[in-house]
Amino acid sequence: MDNKNKVLLDDISVDLNELDTIWEAALGEIEIHVSKPNFNTWFKNTKFLEKKESTACIGLPNHFAKEWIENKYAKVVLGALRSLEENITRVEFIVCNGKNNFGIKKSIKKSPFISQAEFPEFRVDVTTNLNPKYTLDSYIIGSSNELAFAAASAVIDDVGTKYNPLFIYGGVGLGKTHLLQAVGNAVKSKYEGKIRVKYVSSEKFTNDVIWAIRNRRMETIKEKYRMVDLLIIDDIQFIIGKAATEEEFFHTFNALFENNKQIIISSDKPPKFMPNLAERLRSRFEGGMIADIGYPDYELRMAIIKSKAMEKNLSLGEDALVYLASKIQRSFREIEGALNRLAFIQKTKKLEIDIVVVTQVISELIQEPSKNISPHVVIKTVAEVFEISIEDLVSKSRKKELVNPRQIAMYLLRDVLDMSYPNIGDKIGKRDHTTALYAYEKIANEINKNQSLNQKVIIIKELISKV
Repeated sequence: MDNKNKVLLDDISVDLNELDTIWEAALGEIEIHVSKPNFNTWFKNTKFLEKKESTACIGLPNHFAKEWIENKYAKVVLGALRSLEENITRVEFIVCNGKNNFGIKKSIKKSPFISQAEFPEFRVDVTTNLNPKYTLDSYIIGSSNELAFAAASAVIDDVGTKYNPLFIYGGVGLGKTHLLQAVGNAVKSKYEGKIRVKYVSSEKFTNDVIWAIRNRRMETIKEKYRMVDLLIIDDIQFIIGKAATEEEFFHTFNALFENNKQIIISSDKPPKFMPNLAERLRSRFEGGMIADIGYPDYELRMAIIKSKAMEKNLSLGEDALVYLASKIQRSFREIEGALNRLAFIQKTKKLEIDIVVVTQVISELIQEPSKNISPHVVIKTVAEVFEISIEDLVSKSRKKELVNPRQIAMYLLRDVLDMSYPNIGDKIGKRDHTTALYAYEKIANEINKNQSLNQKVIIIKELISKV
């Protein structure tokens, strides 16, 4: 890519309004790498105060937040800012006097902190812990999440008696939190507050249990979590191995269930694949409805990109949309991060977001498997995923159970390693290059239509990248 087309952010003037814009974009980037509870806890009431040469000064509300972010998230913050301004090489965290009084300069005092309207992540109901930005209307449905959505919708109509508990599982960034909070908001609205709702992350639940034990206030936990009609626990996998938390959750679960109170749980995997989960909890989870959220197919990714781009007033051509939907395959958070970056570029650089800009941003955000990976690693990984031998994979056999893995291996050799078709054919049983070409085009075409195939390819790519 030539220098003329490269998007450089060094020359952005850094008056206060632009610092707000940069920090809002950086927060969008940070949110991808930090859990929602930690993001809400530590990055609320933060502000980009000023830029002194290559140092970014970030204002924090208290010394505790300063110490925690410096120790835990300094690299994440620096990385997010450097992705927007390449000449930032250092971040300085400063405790400010007063919640919103970031008074380093008089000129800074004149401008308000990023409001909740500008960054809606922080508009959380203190009673329910629900964020109103998560709604069913804004939840886009596709083949990968339609079962989970249907089960969640049924729960809204029949709280406590249908699909109880409802257990939803799926990978990081696939929309579990959105769906769970949307259900909570829908129940709260539909029943006009008559059904008491509480949403909580497992991390927050754990912290509450620890606090109660230390202060001998376990009755407080019972009142807080057993007096609701709908309890939503996000990322339940994080309580595994925490004996006191598991014990308290077990009793909370029983108390609610026995009184026909609704329980909704999310996790990154189904109960049967959580080996360290207490058996008594596993049996209760499996006694309800289990629904998965898979990797989004091409149509769903495209729909989400268009919807999010519209929200951000981001103008994208059809070629840019297709490129984004083709390259970002695993996570809605990756989509959000890419669009945040593009919206920032459009707003600050006044650039048309064409395919050149999109290609550069994606190359910075998406880590492709290393080209140094050998063809043997790709072939071996495919064989292991499909539980066949390498010999069978490259053999001349036309058995159905071998043809599909063989074509996927050829596709990945081209897609991941950019090998030539003659070379691919040679590696896969001395086949003709036309066979490799056919396999690549077949899988490339089907991957955007077949949800199961798409998930297999993504999983194999992830395994390859970890070798």
